[in-house]
Amino acid sequence: MTYHPKSDFVAVMMERGFLSDCTDYQGLDEALMQGVRPAYIGFDATAKSLHVGSLIQIMMLRWFQKTGHQPITLMGGGTTKVGDPSFRADERPLLTDVQIDDNIAGIKKVFSAYIDYDTDSPNKALMLNNAEWLDGLNYLEFLRDIGRHFSVNRMLAFESVKSRLDREQSLSFLEFNYMILQAYDFLELNRRYGCILQMGGSDQWGNIVNGIDLTRRVLDNSIFGLTSPLLTTSDGKKMGKTQDGAIWLNPDMRSPYEFWQFWRNTTDADVGRFLKLYTELPVDECERLGALQGSEVNAAKVILANEVTTLLHGAEAAEAAEATARQVFEQGGVGEDLPSFALKLGDLNIIDGKTLEREGQFLSAPALFVEAKLAKTGKDAKRLISENGALINDAPVRKDFPFVEINSLRAQTKLSAGKKRHALVQLVD
Repeated sequence: MTYHPKSDFVAVMMERGFLSDCTDYQGLDEALMQGVRPAYIGFDATAKSLHVGSLIQIMMLRWFQKTGHQPITLMGGGTTKVGDPSFRADERPLLTDVQIDDNIAGIKKVFSAYIDYDTDSPNKALMLNNAEWLDGLNYLEFLRDIGRHFSVNRMLAFESVKSRLDREQSLSFLEFNYMILQAYDFLELNRRYGCILQMGGSDQWGNIVNGIDLTRRVLDNSIFGLTSPLLTTSDGKKMGKTQDGAIWLNPDMRSPYEFWQFWRNTTDADVGRFLKLYTELPVDECERLGALQGSEVNAAKVILANEVTTLLHGAEAAEAAEATARQVFEQGGVGEDLPSFALKLGDLNIIDGKTLEREGQFLSAPALFVEAKLAKTGKDAKRLISENGALINDAPVRKDFPFVEINSLRAQTKLSAGKKRHALVQLVD
């Protein structure tokens, strides 16, 4: 990673479209100009991988380090036990300590691709876990020392809580404590590591402001908050959500090819914006590529997919994904890098134990598409077939008889849902 000796972090955030709001633009900029400063973003361990929706925050930490400062990735080993209620309609399911630890282990795998934890530089990144200070809290002492600084009236006025109450949806006392714990995180990070900045999505604004206020009251220190916009695509969809589920960052949950293909399928209107946010190409180049029209914009989408995939999975994975896409889309081939699942020839069981519906020497086509994650349910698969969108080796599945002759299945059989989503069935002994 290339480091810049003089910080211009705030300018980078503004120029590339990361910035939604900041508690004090000038004060933060001046503080960052005085030397290496720590900043953090918290990540609760609610799943074994982060998804594309978190990538904007990860890129913010990467830019923070590239502009000469110290990023802190804070794992929510403690706060995950409570669950963030921000803008949720219901309470998160409670996870066990073992589940949380397993999730943290999975999440950690991604960060080293973006952030340097091994450098000898003063801005070496830190990875911390808030269970370190939250798990041992004495409840009565915490109420006396920390709880007295919080106004319930003010907490109820924050939009993340108010919107839930306005809809008359239950908010448990457990969840209500989340913002206090997150505020305490900021206090502890400032006390222990001199952390002056918390960043996060715009839905975290209330929690961040609480931490700033608490730190001022307890330690009399000035610290800052900065938020990024909650992104949606130009067609209004939540960033990172697709028809077949979340775009996970861990390769065992979403293959590099599928990750690459997600970015290749970006709508024309989003190309320039996504290049600025998710790549390190110069802003002028991002704008030039984003302004391309017609068939020329497809070249920009390939560049976007290659750049983003290279950051996460490496250049070799990006090149393999592009080669597979070219083979599948331009040449009508199969492509070795397509997501695949194995099918036993003998008893026609999926290797994980599921048995597919069959009629004599014919196998259920909807079941194949569900197992390949090209359809969520059999009903979705049947609708895809009725619309001529389900193809096996580039031939539409018959509507009147949605089955596949077993003898016709080759060593690698390509399944296609429309023109952009593909998978392989691999036959094994």
